[in-house]
Amino acid sequence: MPAERTNTRDIARAAVRAELGRVAFRLFLRNGFENVTIDDLAAAAGVSRSTFLRYFGTKEDAVLGGFEAKGERVAEALRARPADEDDWTALRHALDLAIPAYHEDPAAMLSMVRLIGSTPALAARQLEKQRAWRPAMVHALAERAGSPEHPAVAHWVRVSAALDCLTVAVDHWSDSDGRLDLVALLDEAFAAFPGSR
Repeated sequence: MPAERTNTRDIARAAVRAELGRVAFRLFLRNGFENVTIDDLAAAAGVSRSTFLRYFGTKEDAVLGGFEAKGERVAEALRARPADEDDWTALRHALDLAIPAYHEDPAAMLSMVRLIGSTPALAARQLEKQRAWRPAMVHALAERAGSPEHPAVAHWVRVSAALDCLTVAVDHWSDSDGRLDLVALLDEAFAAFPGSR
């Protein structure tokens, strides 16, 4: 029974966090990221400052809060790829997990990509969060190679290049106002590194 209570608490916490994130995002779009304070965010959400800060430690995290978990999910997808698949192909397919939000709500994702791109603090924080994906992904590749304790330099290079491919694909998707197919753009970016297999 305690596990069920914990699970219910986690679900409720995730729902509150998601709602606070939505409120913050709307306020940032309307007023500009730099013009909104934590107090403004708390007031708009109808919670105290301390409550808001329990869910998001910074304004940047209110926009990018779900970013860390995505890296671990991509690493899990990488571990689940067929054993006979080369690293580069496995990385490409694992990154499919980063795509659904762009298809589910393209307008919101376009707004988010543009907000991040036009706000230096957000762009820097996103880069930092995406860099944090690398160790889990590198270790997933090393596990596939049978050497989880000793990832090769090549694993780090491939993961870094794969994440750059994702960034370039999203940038091109945004520049096209969402008209170009993000999956095709990611395929094209990966195809630019034929020697990475």
